[in-house]
Amino acid sequence: MYYDSKTEVFLDGKWIKAKDAKASLFDQTMHYGTGVFEGLRSYNNGNGFNIFKPKEHFERLKQSAEKIHLKIPYSIDELIHIAYELITRNNLTNAYIRPLVFAGPNMMLSPSNHIHIFMTAWKWAKYPGIEPLNVMVSSYTKPSPKSIPIDAKIIGNYAAFTLATAEAKHLGYDEAILLDHNGFISEGPGSNIFYEKDGKLYTPKLGNIFPGITRKTIIELAADLHVKVVEKDIKPEEIYKADHAFFCGTASEVTAIDSINGEPFKRDWEESIGFDLHLMYQQKVKFDEYQGLTIV
Repeated sequence: MYYDSKTEVFLDGKWIKAKDAKASLFDQTMHYGTGVFEGLRSYNNGNGFNIFKPKEHFERLKQSAEKIHLKIPYSIDELIHIAYELITRNNLTNAYIRPLVFAGPNMMLSPSNHIHIFMTAWKWAKYPGIEPLNVMVSSYTKPSPKSIPIDAKIIGNYAAFTLATAEAKHLGYDEAILLDHNGFISEGPGSNIFYEKDGKLYTPKLGNIFPGITRKTIIELAADLHVKVVEKDIKPEEIYKADHAFFCGTASEVTAIDSINGEPFKRDWEESIGFDLHLMYQQKVKFDEYQGLTIV
């Protein structure tokens, strides 16, 4: 349930009840996917709540909007303030925050001059499927950066991800991995991917993947563990030989991958580098530090 009778949302400069929030069926975004969004997390830190890296998320939201000719009339600081007020108004701590920028009524393909700014949040404890996942390499591929900006969270981009997830679930898997247009490993639906091999971490290089904020955080945490991270083009057969692998993202955090195409990894999750990073990440998002952890 994303809202109830008491939920308040932000829409075009006003705080209103979620049940009263409306959009037009003639909005361009409804027909052509020309909108952008973000996903942020807030965490109970024992003394209130902390929104993890809001500046980075809202900077990306504005950059995403600009790539499809939508101008957000709020500063980064104003957007951060709205997000904190949103969590406070709804008496939340552990929550998922969804800002959405969408174009107004326009049935043509030309850029829209009328945009809407919407922000909502709902209680979020654990990502559905937080247990280790059995995944498959999808028959669907991530769109090429020559066809659409893939470093922006454009609504239309996510059609490929929903198809890949639906295919995986239909075939009995939990989730999918998409290849890029060159046949290299790209990412999961809404998540970046890492794999571990001989004490090193490997992840697809930037260029044909989404440059995730969580991905960057994981690379920083790995450096603190003195673990080398190799960013490169990855062939599917390389990841099959890995010791372990995991997805990472704002919603999924750090989620273990148990097997790919039915082939299990040889190392237990609790014995992997990914598990250590999972523990560090859980502290980082709540307190922006991870002192006091015993990392093996």
